[in-house]
Amino acid sequence: MAAIARLGSPFEVCYADLVATHLTFGASRDSGSILATTSTTELRDGLTTVTRGTLLVFVSTICLVLLTFVSRVVLVRSPSADWNSFSLELSYASLLIAVANLGLPSAVARSLPHATTDPERRTIVRWSALATTGSAGLVVVALWLTAPVVATALGIPDLKVGLEFFSIAIATSLGSSLIAAIFRGYSNVVPYALFLQILSPALFVAFLLAALLLPARGISYAYALAAYALANAVTLVALVAYAARRLPKHLPPGPHALEARSRLFQFTAPLFVVSVMLTLAGWGDTVVLGVYHPAQVGTYTASLTLARLVVVGISSLGYIFLPVATRFLRRGNPLAVRVTYATVTKWMLAFSMPLFFLFVFLPQRSLGLVFGPAYSAVVVPLQLTVAGAFAATILGPGSTTQIAYGRVRLLAINASVAGVIDVGLALALVPAHGYVGAAVAWGISTFVYAALCLAELAAMDGIRLFGRHFVLPLLATSIPFALGLLAFRTRIPEWTLPPLGLAMAGAFVLVVLATRSVDDGDRLLLGAVEEMLGRPVPLIRRLARWAGVR
Repeated sequence: MAAIARLGSPFEVCYADLVATHLTFGASRDSGSILATTSTTELRDGLTTVTRGTLLVFVSTICLVLLTFVSRVVLVRSPSADWNSFSLELSYASLLIAVANLGLPSAVARSLPHATTDPERRTIVRWSALATTGSAGLVVVALWLTAPVVATALGIPDLKVGLEFFSIAIATSLGSSLIAAIFRGYSNVVPYALFLQILSPALFVAFLLAALLLPARGISYAYALAAYALANAVTLVALVAYAARRLPKHLPPGPHALEARSRLFQFTAPLFVVSVMLTLAGWGDTVVLGVYHPAQVGTYTASLTLARLVVVGISSLGYIFLPVATRFLRRGNPLAVRVTYATVTKWMLAFSMPLFFLFVFLPQRSLGLVFGPAYSAVVVPLQLTVAGAFAATILGPGSTTQIAYGRVRLLAINASVAGVIDVGLALALVPAHGYVGAAVAWGISTFVYAALCLAELAAMDGIRLFGRHFVLPLLATSIPFALGLLAFRTRIPEWTLPPLGLAMAGAFVLVVLATRSVDDGDRLLLGAVEEMLGRPVPLIRRLARWAGVR
């Protein structure tokens, strides 16, 4: 703080600018009342929390991607592990988790910061834990009883043992997700980032590699399933130990407020629909592909893996943005939500835009670099899914913002539209076009969901993104790089892709400064980053002065 103060109190300067300046994303009509609704400290603290949480979740998600890639390579190179069946059953498990979690993780993450008293929060934690425990128990019993029938009906014998093992993975995942959601409500992303994103996949990889050290045994299909279930179970045990130690610091024992129970479950019901329909939109096309072209499932998931990498940044942002935005709204400060939304969405382009251009213009090299030459021919599904992912990314964390505003029924409608589009298009296109049809369904449904959320936020809350400070850097960076990639794509070796992506991200930052596309939210974000680091960032400030930005 002292180091920041020596820079001339930038937070106070930015605060004055917010009052005097027409904000580029349509907040000028609030300028006259900002003194009464916004404090510099509150907005700065919110940006600091979002920045720190996004960075931690982002790094952990990169670790998840890398660990998932390692496990994928191990399974693909172990023919007895049957990667196609494992991928298909993972899709089924994702659908079942969406049904069994009852919408509680998002509801808890929003309800805890929205509550005003500790008794309310204790009630929320207690009843969500009871509901999740009951749901997990039902999943285990139901899958063990129905697995033989389902496997016979679908004509997939391996599905029986797969569902039995995945029942354990699903049940433990439900408990882990709830514990992470509780701490998310307190703006603590460590349980999610460290345990769910890193520990669980790391254990799975460790168990697989352990089998490789025993040549006589190897990795059988049953062993891969058991390793996955065990990794999830150990993660849950670790999270329970973490919660037993850390949760009392946030929420000491005391009385309950039973009226909070009904509010929790009323809020949960629409989120249950959201969870199911979003999972259907995310995995329905894969399930349909598994019915008509099961041999293509493993290959198609390679495209989806890279496409989901494009949304890592905005997903990381959305995870911590929910509790922060909820606190802003609880304190009657919607302007802080608009400032934070527009600012952080713009800077997420520095991550998602390079991936988009590399995957779309150099798809064969991208697939070859990540998955090897065997997958380098799967070009069109990658381009289609990445296009849908990037289109959704530039629209920002609309769904989590809708939850923060409490508009869960409207969000349920949006999710239902996306789910129907995904499954409907998949049923229409997959039989004839295989994974290309699945990619079209996934890309369109992903974009439609994000577009509906932002359109509603723009109409009801004045959230604007596409002002000069957003569009100009995007176009000024995209057009030259797109032309360059088109002109030289046949001469670009695979090893240059990572530095090329970093160069594009750096170019975006320089273009923002060179075109003076810096607004008040950006200045506050810089101050928040400096506070998080505990020292100023002189390079950025020198570049800003060089560009004539004060």
